[in-house]
Amino acid sequence: MNQSAPPSIRVAFAASDRPEAEQARDALIARYGEIPESEANVIVALGGDGFMLETMHRHIGARKAIYGMNRGSVGFLMNEYNEDGLLERIGEAEWAVIHPLRMEAIDAGGTTHRALAINDVSLLRQTRQTAKLRITVDSKVRLSELQCDGVLVSTPAGSTAYNLSAHGPIVPLDAKVLALTPISAFRPRRWRGALLPHTAKVCFEILEADKRPVSAVADNFEVRDVAEVRVAEDRSVSLTMLFDAGRSLEERVLAEQFAV
Repeated sequence: MNQSAPPSIRVAFAASDRPEAEQARDALIARYGEIPESEANVIVALGGDGFMLETMHRHIGARKAIYGMNRGSVGFLMNEYNEDGLLERIGEAEWAVIHPLRMEAIDAGGTTHRALAINDVSLLRQTRQTAKLRITVDSKVRLSELQCDGVLVSTPAGSTAYNLSAHGPIVPLDAKVLALTPISAFRPRRWRGALLPHTAKVCFEILEADKRPVSAVADNFEVRDVAEVRVAEDRSVSLTMLFDAGRSLEERVLAEQFAV
């Protein structure tokens, strides 16, 4: 029996290509009905964290809330999968509003590529040789030369992802800071990164770019052979994620700091 959504909640379902996600979508549509994503104000994303990010990117600027349910391998950004009481869960959910990073990457040919990153912008060496980077923050050179495998700028929401794997700090959502984290720093060996105000404008210049090529990645958008990369938070863009009551994103980020 279909359970009709209250007028204020119009739900559409999206699934990754994993069989369990597609089966979940079919089951939920059979139970709750189906409307086009263009007419929905809530998108239920079925998959893992990667699919959650894909869904959020697809609806940037559309003013739709995304409610994820885990049908993938990683589910930090997802709610527990359960077909029962979905509309009530959505109605009682806690909201997390995040702002992405905007990347401007200038490649070796002088072309500028722009992309948004919900998690992080990362610079990565393309060959066996370490990258050499100069880091400028708000027009002031803070590190004249960093030799490393790479470096990244993370949003608070993304601080538990690649940033954490690179030994960067976990950042509470309301801290209004960005994490700047090196990836396998060689020189200066003891530099562990920095916490920057969320208003900071970061510029990376690639030194010896011909000999030591570097790629820039904004979530899943990659630019090869970059010469310069600029990163700043874009507060003109807001993205809304929904989490079950008592399992907010803030609570998950806090709990992650005590994980052993």
